Amino acid sequence: MDKKAKQILMKTFWSSNGWKSRPYDFSGADFEYAKSKGLMFDPLTISHEECIDNIIALHEKVTKEQVAIAFLHSLSTRKVYLRSALSSWSLTEHLTAHTFESNAGKYTNPENGTYFAMYGDCHKCDRYYIAGRELYTDEDLNVLNFERIKWGGIRLNYLPYLMLDLELVSKEDNLTVQEEDVAILRQVLAIIASSEPTDAARQLEKRLQGVFPSSKNERDVFMEILASAGILAPSKDRPGRGGKNDFFAVVNWRGEDSYSEQAVQNFFGPWL
Repeated sequence: MDKKAKQILMKTFWSSNGWKSRPYDFSGADFEYAKSKGLMFDPLTISHEECIDNIIALHEKVTKEQVAIAFLHSLSTRKVYLRSALSSWSLTEHLTAHTFESNAGKYTNPENGTYFAMYGDCHKCDRYYIAGRELYTDEDLNVLNFERIKWGGIRLNYLPYLMLDLELVSKEDNLTVQEEDVAILRQVLAIIASSEPTDAARQLEKRLQGVFPSSKNERDVFMEILASAGILAPSKDRPGRGGKNDFFAVVNWRGEDSYSEQAVQNFFGPWL
């Protein structure tokens, strides 16, 4: 990753005081430089159907092995932007081409229909736990990439993010998995497995501190990625158990659920 381009992207959105005020300026020599290095982008207008088609096409290029290597490589290097490809690939693995179908009025009766949650505006995308809209006008991919590089991603199931994330990871090469990466993964799994039955995500986050280089926010996203990839998966429905927090995919996980051995082997079996 080009250091100057990264610095331009980060300074566009972030200062020592946190988020900078809008509007953000996407013009000038610095922006053009960062854009030439593939870290910043012009505003994007794209339909729901085009997003879906692009993601399906990206699955022809991006393999399960690639996203697993990217995730493992990130553990010791703290290249957090490589992590969410695991969840992006997993969420879209079985995605099929479809037209936008509004979910308006489809969740008024919880007994009605197969799917229990509304993630975006598209009823069909909801089936994949994806937040889809009918049209994206002047979509800001820059803030999505900023969040990806800063914390490992925030809007992990947002349709344009899934597309951007898979596109960017498809351009990564020469990534390797070191023994240290595998050791970290084993330690993470051991900590998950030793959780108290009533532990929630916040307790797990605290226990992961020091296992790999990370901040609290990075560990939060790390758990969300594992949940979105089916590794931290609730073993039963726990409606309304989320509580007051910012968690999404991992919100109803509890220590008694441990982790999905099948999902772990599916992604990381060759290294374990």
